[in-house]
Amino acid sequence: MGCDTVDSSCTVRGVATPDKRSSPSIDAVSLAIIEQLQEDGRRPYAAIGKAVSLSEAAVRQRVQKLLDQNVMQIVAVTDPLTVGFRRQAMVGINVEGDVDPVADALTTMDEVEYVVVTAGSFDLLIEIVCEDDDHLLEMINKRIRTLPGVRSTESFVYLKLRKQTYTWGTK
Repeated sequence: MGCDTVDSSCTVRGVATPDKRSSPSIDAVSLAIIEQLQEDGRRPYAAIGKAVSLSEAAVRQRVQKLLDQNVMQIVAVTDPLTVGFRRQAMVGINVEGDVDPVADALTTMDEVEYVVVTAGSFDLLIEIVCEDDDHLLEMINKRIRTLPGVRSTESFVYLKLRKQTYTWGTK
């Protein structure tokens, strides 16, 4: 798994499943394991086992099952500013016709961190992380707006990140 021995900040994020009807059921023990990892993604399995009354091996198996079922991911979360990216933005996108091909194309772009199909003013919301304003302009003008089906975009440039958490779903 890696994060229980890596000396960097690790966080557990929920992973959306494509179809709620096929979502695995999560019992109270698995939720407790997820909570433990959300507090510290590097927490050793033995410590988690003690907190949830399971053996280290049982915790390891449950964590692997949660990862395999795409219930969660264990990742290092960085501050984009500290690793050379000076511009983040949320982009609302309106699409003509089927949203899926546009959403699929956006998911292939490295700069796009988040793609969500929405109801309301926009058909899609995406979060992009760019090196600078020129990179942001190139992304919006040359790569996003030129996708077949994209009718319009509206950009919301981040000035300052005040809160970012990944602890939903367990409390």
